[in-house]
Amino acid sequence: MLRRPVESAQFTAGAFTQAVLSRGVRLSMDGKGAWRDNVFVERVWRSIKYEEIYLRAYESVNHARRSIGQCIELYNRKRPHSSLADQTPDEGYFPTLPAIKSAA
Repeated sequence: MLRRPVESAQFTAGAFTQAVLSRGVRLSMDGKGAWRDNVFVERVWRSIKYEEIYLRAYESVNHARRSIGQCIELYNRKRPHSSLADQTPDEGYFPTLPAIKSAA
């Protein structure tokens, strides 16, 4: 039985790709659907899902947004990451901004 190829992820779907490209945005993927392109974002969302979303019964969409926002705030500002030499993402990112601006 022959099957039509199906896009495996929404971010590699033709409609999404065309919407992005039509706005002049360059796609960062080095190969269509390459796992390396989303690995870091997927890890962040896995942490948020398992440490926040799956543990809560939200009363409303607003409650979910507020609670997930607090989780992201904790993740970025207060939670040290071993891959960043035990710095928070904010501590690892913001000091590089002047160097990035001067290089541009």
